[in-house]
Parts: sequence; C-alpha cells; structure tokens
Amino acid sequence: MKALYAIVFYLLGSITLSAQPFKLLRYDEDYSYLKDSTRSAYQRFKYFPVENQKNVYISFGGEARAEYVDFNNEDWGRLNIGHNAFLLQRYNLHSDVHLGSRVRIFAQLRSALQDGRKNGPRGIDEDRLNVQIFFADITAWQKQQKKILFRLGRQEMDYGSGRLISVREGPNARLYFNGAKAMYTSARISVDAFVMMADTTYPGAFDNKPTKQVNLWGGYGKIIFPAAGNLDVYYIGIRRDYSPFEEGTEKELRHTIGGRFWRYGGGFIYNVEGAYQFGRFGKGNINAWTASADLGYMFENTLLRPTINLRHDYISGDKRAGDGNLQTFNPIYPKGGYFGFSPQIGPVNLIDIHPYATLDIIKSLRLQLDVVYNWRYSLQDGVYRPSGIFNRPGATSTKRYIGTAYLVGLTYILNPFVGFTGGVQYFKTGAFIEDIIPNAKDGLFINARVTIKF
Repeated sequence: MKALYAIVFYLLGSITLSAQPFKLLRYDEDYSYLKDSTRSAYQRFKYFPVENQKNVYISFGGEARAEYVDFNNEDWGRLNIGHNAFLLQRYNLHSDVHLGSRVRIFAQLRSALQDGRKNGPRGIDEDRLNVQIFFADITAWQKQQKKILFRLGRQEMDYGSGRLISVREGPNARLYFNGAKAMYTSARISVDAFVMMADTTYPGAFDNKPTKQVNLWGGYGKIIFPAAGNLDVYYIGIRRDYSPFEEGTEKELRHTIGGRFWRYGGGFIYNVEGAYQFGRFGKGNINAWTASADLGYMFENTLLRPTINLRHDYISGDKRAGDGNLQTFNPIYPKGGYFGFSPQIGPVNLIDIHPYATLDIIKSLRLQLDVVYNWRYSLQDGVYRPSGIFNRPGATSTKRYIGTAYLVGLTYILNPFVGFTGGVQYFKTGAFIEDIIPNAKDGLFINARVTIKF
C-alpha cells in the first residue's frame, strides 16, 4: 500500500481545497462544478475530461485508514482473553465515470486488513480485497431540480440515523449489497425503492459469496419542512433462512414500517423515531417494535459551542421463551456504533438512557462525553451484539440491569483530507452480566484512528 500513500501525499502537497467535503457515500460527491474553472493538480485528479468533452469525464478518489485497538476483557471476560491489542487497516480506490448527463459508472476496490487480534478477525475486521462497489446509473428523466434515476449493481446504502440500514462506517469492513434501486429527488422530497441481495463476507481476496436470493427490499422517503425539520417514512422487508434468537433459530420473513422526525443544527436538536415489525418466524408470528427520542440543544454562539443531549430507547425483546412466537426486535443492518464507538451490546431487547455532551475545544477539535445506562427490556430474552446477532441467553436470570458504559471521545480535523479520532470506553458490568457470566469483569476499550481521504 506504499504506492497509495505516495499518491495521497503527492495530492496533499499540490492541493487547492475542494469546494465540498467528502461524503459518507463517496459516490454522492459531484465534481462537475470544476468543468468551467482553472484546475490545480488535485482538481484535475478529481475532474478529468475525456477529449475536451466537459460532460464526459472521470473522477478518482480514495481513502487510507489505520486504527489501533486495545481491548481488555472483551465480552466481559467470558472469552478469557484479557488484554487484546491489534491493528486495523482499510484502503479504498474508486473511479467515477460520467458518460454525458444520463449515464454514469462508479467502481471501488476495498481492502480491509487485521493484524494481531488474539482470537482472529471478526467478520467486521477483514476482507483482504474486494470489489466493494460497481454500479451503473441511468437518469431516466430530469426537469430542473426533479430527477428519476435507476441504479443497478453493487452498492452501499445508508438511511436515516443508521438504526436499520447503515453502511457501517465504524467497523473496518463496510457493508454492500447487490441489486437495483429507483430514486426520485426534488428540492424537498426524495424517495428510494430498492431490491437487494447481501453477500456472505470471507476474509480472503475476491472470495465473498452472493446469496443468490433477494433478502432485502423496501422504500425510504424524506420530506423537508424548512421551518420545522425533516420527516422520514419507510418500509423494509427482509428474508433470512437462518436467524438465531434466544427463542431459537428459524427462517425469518419480517416487515418493518416506521418513521423519523428530526432536525440538526444550531439551537434545538431532535431526532424521534419509531418502528413496528411483523411477519413470520418459522411457524410463529413476529410482533416487535422500537421507539427512540434524542433531544438536545446546541449553544451555537457560546464559547466552546457546547451541545447537551439526552437519548432514550425502548427496543422490544421476546415475552415468553419457547412459545414459538417472537417479540424480539431485529435491527436488520444497523450502524455498529449506535450506542458508542465500541458498544458491548446491540439495539435488541434493550432500554437505555444516554446523556451526552460535546465541546469544541478549538475549531477543529471536538470532545464528547457519554454515559449509557442499559437494561433488558424483557427478562425472557438475552443480550445481542452490536450487529443484532444473538450473544448470551437471559431467560434463566431474573436480573434486568446490564451495565453502564462511560465514554470519552476526541475528533480532530487537521484539514479537509486528514482526520484523527480516538477514545476510551469503560463498561461497568451490572447485575445481569454478573449473574450469567461467572467472575464477570468490567471491560475497557481504547482506540486511535487516522483517516486520509482524497
């Protein structure tokens, strides 16, 4: 990967700052604004016209990311590993080819590497080489700010606050899907409809396996209300042949309907979301739900620009173990760090209270402090991992409190291309963990990450 670093530092040395920040989904970036300007070396890299045709051009980009992870007592000491320090690396290279105003092809190679983890890489850690993205866009209709676009091929997806479908930026290996999407956008309304297949990820090179069946479908819409905020509404369907819960492992056909009302920026901040799930789990019925409220205030014109927030989540769990029916909420493809940058528990069978605050120490350095109090919603269900996968059973325990997480995080943006993040998380075990794991231990997680994008 030395060649990639050489390219990055060459570009950074010859740079004129881009007029837009890099986005979570890199194919959402648009460099066509450079076509009528005198371009620097870096900007020629971002907008390279073909044979002087301004609407036929190629844009290149990428990322190099390295992260040091230091884990003590992973899974509350159940694995008897103790101290576990390892290194994660991720490298991306992409090209964005525009063939006029209606056709576009985007491709990205991704390498996710892990070194030194005692119990080997997790599924989120390593995928040595893979075609992460490869799709074609066709604009079927466009009039002023309104557009209908079709996307076919391998793509990443990220909706809302990442509760149900997230690209999973925090973990080393991001998620992708194969399928088709239809999109309508206007100044105030956007609607996506999609049909997707998820691959099974393996740690080697080009060895991921397609499921060869549709297992994710749905629609996601957003309406902007300029004076009030934003309203999201969605339907998501999933099909899985192997779904483990404390209730058992069965085929799962699940439908989710939900909505979200939110506003970010200076002053009052809010993010309120609710979803209901129904369907079939083997021969039983699914009846699950979640509700979340995140309320806060940003003191935009105050020294250090502090924000104070309070989050509260209710996420259903199974009511009666062994009856064949399932009330456990399924977060589908959630963001890995929804309850902190390395949560020990996932958004399943959970009640949490989560106060947090941020301070801008200087313009480019932000400090965040969190405390997360966690209870089981149902005493007949256990705890689940951040991905939503079943971890430990709980029906034999009458204890409800899982534990408390204390977090300190720092984010430093050196410039638009280089950023640093780091943090410390301490998890104090509660009565439930101490009941189901003999000699349970408190967990300590430390990480430091540098990311370069171009």
